[in-house]
Amino acid sequence: MRRPEPVQIIKSRRDAALARLVHDVPYIGFLGIQFDRRGDELTAVLPFDPKLIGNPMLPALHGGVTAAFLEVTAIIELSWSLLWEEMEGGNPNPDHPPRLPKTIDFTVDYLRAGLPRDAYARARVNRSGRRYASVHVEAWQDNRQRLYAQATGHFLMPPAPGEPAE
Repeated sequence: MRRPEPVQIIKSRRDAALARLVHDVPYIGFLGIQFDRRGDELTAVLPFDPKLIGNPMLPALHGGVTAAFLEVTAIIELSWSLLWEEMEGGNPNPDHPPRLPKTIDFTVDYLRAGLPRDAYARARVNRSGRRYASVHVEAWQDNRQRLYAQATGHFLMPPAPGEPAE
């Protein structure tokens, strides 16, 4: 009988896999988006930076930044769910993170102005099949119950390893 791996090794492997996944998208670094991982749950964090302000008169976060934050959160959550299944299924491939899903459509609801402060987002995968996935994302700042934006996206899933690309 094989002994279970120590918790720190498992945690380190999961953190490294998430870091590689996020590192593969330069725009995430440009915006400064970070991901806080607790088990399989991810919370995206958009630390405030003055370059993110769209309307300096209010001031308010740029709508494009909000949309990008939500879309990045959805894509990373969807990719993380695939990667998580691989890691937990005993088939991790640490050298090759999964190819990212491609956006089919992405609809954002701006519920209130994004204030000049940190923002947070969580995504929920509603449906994920071989070819298609649907994801809902919610973003807030100070109070999780007071969303400032939400979005729904539909994504084309990348082919599985060994499956020909279309």
